[in-house]
Amino acid sequence: MMYILFYDYGENALERRAPYRDEHLGLLQESLKDGYLVMAGAYTDPLDGAAIVFRTREAAEAFVTVDPYVSSGLVTGWRVREWNVVVGG
Repeated sequence: MMYILFYDYGENALERRAPYRDEHLGLLQESLKDGYLVMAGAYTDPLDGAAIVFRTREAAEAFVTVDPYVSSGLVTGWRVREWNVVVGG
């Protein structure tokens, strides 16, 4: 099983994320290095959210507690869904 952390972004996300982007990406890189993160990326056209794939629900929920995108209000909603991978990964 994998766990997808879905983020919903508010308006003007491209501009609003700029002050927090380096820290956000650093946390993602740290999670990848530690083996908790599988992949991550924002939606495009429109930039209204993101999906981040973790190996455990605990890792996904822990990420939310430290992510500056969440604490700054850029993320207006989030949820974690269990994902049954049947091909790949």
